[in-house]
Amino acid sequence: MSEPNSAINLTDTKNDYAAHGARTIGAVNWLGLQTLYVRESRRFMKVWSQTLAAPAVTTILFMVIFSLALGGRGREVAGMSFANFLAPGLIVMAMLQNAFANTSSSILISKVQGNIVDTLMPPLSATELTLGFLAGGMTRGLFVGLFVCGAFFIMPGVSLSISHLWAVVYFSLSACAMLAMLGILTGVWADKFDHSAAVTNFIVAPLSLLSGTFYSIERLDPSWQIFSKVNPFFYMIDGFRYGFIDRADSDLFVGVIYILAINSLLVFLVHRVFKTGYRLKP
Repeated sequence: MSEPNSAINLTDTKNDYAAHGARTIGAVNWLGLQTLYVRESRRFMKVWSQTLAAPAVTTILFMVIFSLALGGRGREVAGMSFANFLAPGLIVMAMLQNAFANTSSSILISKVQGNIVDTLMPPLSATELTLGFLAGGMTRGLFVGLFVCGAFFIMPGVSLSISHLWAVVYFSLSACAMLAMLGILTGVWADKFDHSAAVTNFIVAPLSLLSGTFYSIERLDPSWQIFSKVNPFFYMIDGFRYGFIDRADSDLFVGVIYILAINSLLVFLVHRVFKTGYRLKP
């Protein structure tokens, strides 16, 4: 008689544990997703002088140097002072570079140090991994943009005012999302820091510098204008600048659709990478 009673007691204990002790994750692992996002955010917040302040100072130096070198003697671009034309482009360029750096360095360092398993072992789906890394990269990019924008608002010679809030919000979020996902793909593909640096030096930097940050494409040769209109960085910078100066060199509708299409493709690729474990799982 003792054995059946023991079996019943054991069953009751398991049921009690399932009812009170076990945690049901559900359709979305919100705790895991939050933890991943917090980790990715704390990575750059703990060294804010390097990840936030340093990019802001570098961007301000760009403004000072180019304003003095090219914007002196009352030079105007598109009917406004060169400094006002230049400032929005520099803000986006800083956001792009830092959103990329956050995700690419996070994944690559984890692979090099051999602790990428700490990210892959928890019960996180491919969608949750995508959202966690993406949100972390976007947060760093947006924080840098706020730092730079705040500095420009109080900087002598620069007069910024928001004309179209929707454009500022859409193109800043889209820009950070695009480069954060490109950073994820770079971190997954790269085996060493030289590979990541190659993507930065030969893809991200040229596309950002040749995107109309420092000039209006109306001054370019027609062949270079075609190149600019293929470059997605141009639409992000031009759309963001439109939000401040109420003037665009491109068709904003084309820019919105073009960037949305590229981001949709990148989301698919990043999700696929995490789903299959490409270059992440042995």
